[in-house]
Amino acid sequence: MQIEKFAVDEHNHQHIKEHQRRFDFVAANVPGLDGVMQKLMAFNIAIPSWALGTGGTRFGRFSGGGEPRCLEEKIGDVGVIHALNKSSNSISLHIPWDIPDNASAIKALAAQNGLHFDAVNSNTFQDQPDQKLSYKFGSLHHVDKAVRKQAIEHNIEVIKYGVQLNSKALSVWLSDGSNFPGQLNFRKAFQNTQESLQEIYAALPDDWKVWIEYKPYEPNFYSTTIGDWGQSYLLASKLGAKASTLVDLGHHLQGANIEQIVSLLLMEGKLAGFHFNDSKYGDDDLTVGSINPYQLFLIFNELVEGMDMRGLNHATGIGWMIDASHNVKDPIEDLLQSVEAIKIAYAQALLVDRQALAVAQQANDVAQAQEILQQAYRTDMRPLIAEARLRSGGALDPIGTFRKLNVRGHLIKERGLNTVATGL
Repeated sequence: MQIEKFAVDEHNHQHIKEHQRRFDFVAANVPGLDGVMQKLMAFNIAIPSWALGTGGTRFGRFSGGGEPRCLEEKIGDVGVIHALNKSSNSISLHIPWDIPDNASAIKALAAQNGLHFDAVNSNTFQDQPDQKLSYKFGSLHHVDKAVRKQAIEHNIEVIKYGVQLNSKALSVWLSDGSNFPGQLNFRKAFQNTQESLQEIYAALPDDWKVWIEYKPYEPNFYSTTIGDWGQSYLLASKLGAKASTLVDLGHHLQGANIEQIVSLLLMEGKLAGFHFNDSKYGDDDLTVGSINPYQLFLIFNELVEGMDMRGLNHATGIGWMIDASHNVKDPIEDLLQSVEAIKIAYAQALLVDRQALAVAQQANDVAQAQEILQQAYRTDMRPLIAEARLRSGGALDPIGTFRKLNVRGHLIKERGLNTVATGL
């Protein structure tokens, strides 16, 4: 379904006075307000197609009903999200879950919903029904050259689908690794992966990028062939200028200083972008900002400083995408919450007094440096983000509007109560 603008405007009208009061109070203390508002309005986060259905665990999955059954319906759901928050103008596809049968029709449908296509994602972490060789013992690192070739050809096929949709990046995450000591030779596995990626890299169009993701464990629990940012950075450096490292916030061991990793990758020009989520224990795929919002702010603090130092456009300089899925929330509400959390952290980072922070750092004034960061973090930026949505034609209260319009109820009526999203 599509949300009509008059319905959003009607709901906004009921809250406009209270919003204006809150906005005026916060805006009065924001230096360079017009510039901040322009950046907030321009900042969009891509929605992953696989997060539009209820997630699950190895124990089970509990559908909420009305979930998308095909790519067209997934695009419709992202259209709903973007109509409400005006900050989600692109969708990221996972192949083969989301193979477009008619690329022209799919692009037209996306445009009708105000969307374009972000990075396309390959899948060599599970076997498909028509697949000749198994990825049980890996894909790009496999000891069997035939298996590696199959995985390479799949990634090249994904690039071809992406070209049809005007995407500009291939995102590669591998589950390749080992569960037991001695299962594989670490050096040979890494060399096989590098050689495989070189073939994929050679197939990239001139204006494309390849984003190399990393993860320390799961589904393999002894080793992962691209296990951390250093290994991803090494591969990206060996491949060339079109390759860089993709950071998934859940793909780190507990206590990892992600903000430092981000800072160094950005300094080296090798930060591709982000898969945003949150976690308590590991790769939990929880709603962004639901567990550790201060860490999210600290990451954006480094991002804003680093992007400014490199002269990058905040909205387009690197890739921004959510990669989260949980089994107890309405997926659309969960994604709306995640986008909001990301924009809050970004807005707070825009408030940091860079000049004062640099002076404090140079003077080794630790207390003052902390005060400067926490002053920005403790500022409630929600009214400014709501104002950015309002100026862009979105909802002051996206989740409230979603519920008021009974969007999920309409989707259940259209699609049924126990639908299952493709690929989940």
